Amino acid sequence: MKVLIRKALPEDAADYADCVISCWQSAYKGIVPEGYLSDMSANRGQWVEKYGKALADPGDCGYYCAIYADEMIGFLIINGNHKDNFWAIYLIEGFRGKGFGAVMLNFAINELARAGDRQICLWVFKENKKAIRFYEKHGFVFDGTDRVVDWYGGVPLVELRYALNLVIS
Repeated sequence: MKVLIRKALPEDAADYADCVISCWQSAYKGIVPEGYLSDMSANRGQWVEKYGKALADPGDCGYYCAIYADEMIGFLIINGNHKDNFWAIYLIEGFRGKGFGAVMLNFAINELARAGDRQICLWVFKENKKAIRFYEKHGFVFDGTDRVVDWYGGVPLVELRYALNLVIS
């Protein structure tokens, strides 16, 4: 299993958007309202435009893509200002459970550690049990913090904050 993780380029915008849509539709089925998820496909052009702009001018964020056998199978977003310690990893459904997620997670952890972060935090939907199991398996623990987000068609969803303390030698 040789996966390449590299910076996403502006010319990756269409593949990046398709990957985002595919990942969200499978990861959040039954969590995020179905209308929102189906609208992602219907509004693909807007997603391509959004990521075209983001990849051309990423600001403080690092946008990465995971490539396996010349196919984009996942993506990562890492906030470079570390103010909110925001980052995300997503993997297309057919590639989950095969070790690719662990490779991507280790890449993100190493990038954040290299930038000087001593604790890495992430937010995960309370209902996303698969993601919670994945993060817990890799040492993340729920730190007792939750929040309600209302970004998805007026349906409030609970997110839980998980943290990983880094040991820097």
